[in-house]
Amino acid sequence: MRGRRQTGNELDLQEIEGPGRALRKAELIMSIRIAMAKITLVAAATFGAVVLTSPAAQARPEMVDIRGDYTPGTIVVKTNERRLYLILDSGHAMRYPVGVGKSGKQWAGTTRIDGKYRNPAWAPPLEVKRDKPNIPDVIPGGSPRNPMGVAAMTLAGGEYAIHGTNVPGSVGGFVSYGCIRMLNDDITDLYQRVSVGTSVTVTH
Repeated sequence: MRGRRQTGNELDLQEIEGPGRALRKAELIMSIRIAMAKITLVAAATFGAVVLTSPAAQARPEMVDIRGDYTPGTIVVKTNERRLYLILDSGHAMRYPVGVGKSGKQWAGTTRIDGKYRNPAWAPPLEVKRDKPNIPDVIPGGSPRNPMGVAAMTLAGGEYAIHGTNVPGSVGGFVSYGCIRMLNDDITDLYQRVSVGTSVTVTH
């Protein structure tokens, strides 16, 4: 679908497209905030297993050559490659393996990081609850059952985030509801390299 035009401090989104976009950005942010508020009231419970679609990725960001007209500091996610690139200069980038949207949950567009959270608690959005009704209403930050892992960076104008994982074997596959999933060591490395406002481009 078409991205909506933002005003004030928000980035004017370019085209964001993809089928099955049932979640809202507000749900993502509110899920983190609500979970933080309820963290002392709710115990963790079993989180559904993820089907592996590729060999387990290793946390090992690599400096690589890259082509394209990208501004240094931009994050580029190439969905079909299942790779995230942090652009260093006109010809080089740091490359990380990622898990991306499964069939029907992929999207493409340009946005920016609008929030950074360490060890966020998580309240599953409505679409996840419909598919996995046994998931607890809140999973505390730091719990081994928390699918956000050790950190999350939310993306403006949509319902997605770049985040860690509690299922490292899923990184490198088509596994998510549209979020970009990283190994915990990799999201920790990337988290330290970028700030709120960083441009993020997702391509097919």
